[in-house]
Amino acid sequence: MNDITFKVIGKGHIGKRHAAIIEELEAISESREDLVHRSSSLGEENSGIGQDYVLPNNLNKPANQPTNQPNGQKPEASCQKLITVLATPNNLHCTQAIEALKAGSHVLIEKPMGLKASECREVIEVAKQMNKKIFCVMQNRFSPPSKWLKELIGSGRLGKIYQVQVNCFWNRNEEYYKQSKWKGTLEQDGGTLFTQFSHFVDTLLWLFGTVKPVYARFNNFNHPYIEFEDSGFFAFEIEQGGVGTFSYSTSAYEQNLESSITILAEHGTVQVGGQYMEKVLTCRIKDYQMPELEPPMPPNDYGTYKGSASNHAYVYQNILDVFEGKAEIACKAEEGLKVVELIEEVYRFRSEFLISRRLLGF
Repeated sequence: MNDITFKVIGKGHIGKRHAAIIEELEAISESREDLVHRSSSLGEENSGIGQDYVLPNNLNKPANQPTNQPNGQKPEASCQKLITVLATPNNLHCTQAIEALKAGSHVLIEKPMGLKASECREVIEVAKQMNKKIFCVMQNRFSPPSKWLKELIGSGRLGKIYQVQVNCFWNRNEEYYKQSKWKGTLEQDGGTLFTQFSHFVDTLLWLFGTVKPVYARFNNFNHPYIEFEDSGFFAFEIEQGGVGTFSYSTSAYEQNLESSITILAEHGTVQVGGQYMEKVLTCRIKDYQMPELEPPMPPNDYGTYKGSASNHAYVYQNILDVFEGKAEIACKAEEGLKVVELIEEVYRFRSEFLISRRLLGF
């Protein structure tokens, strides 16, 4: 196949993680039929929007126009195989995706796809017009327990789903928010569900389909320097008829505590937990033997804090497989949109909380 060029936009922790994965792909590319270029990295030359982020100038070239190189060097891959990786502040994802798509590039968008469902729909429409692909990073789908749960629920072996409980209790201290000026701001960050836990909102939707929030509550316990909640929960109904709750917080003492999902069903009880939903803690299912799962990937370690399991390599493998015709996109734009839609629905309950914070001077 033709060469693939990745352009990484954003030089924070996640942007550097993407660059590291691409460098690993470069290291093994000689043993593959395709060749992966890292034509734009994370140096100071990428400063611009917000003093941190800007689309590369050469994205403004007409789509599919080859680049003439001096001294007989191989030209850069055409825009047919150009993928712009957006690891920028949340509020920039959609505008930058549209810009890249119109310039002839495919896009890989870090979570969340955006902060407004209307903007995400516009991205999807532009991609259709330009005949380009959108990949969304929802890496929890690649963890062995998540894949097992997907197969288990899809098989119908659990019978009717009665109740679902999701808990995400992490630690994010003041140092975390000082690292990037956009984090913790309502306009650029959007909220804890967008930045910290959209992976787990996606897991909920991926496993159970339509989820309808019916009640939500929010608090800020020990993060007075951010503009929204550090903790919250919402109750929901799922299309199979069951009910559930999703509780989350970044106020766990000193370190991340857990990310878990518990399912009570007609023919069994299942619980997947650990700090990053990486362990099967309970599996009691009628006439069923628990299979042995692959070991999970370790969490992303950013020094002062840790994130969810480091499954970005699977995201990139999926991209290569898609362009080779071996697979479908693991997380389509329409699914990224559904995550944003659900968080928007939950946050419609948040207006009273935000008003009270403004009255208090936050």
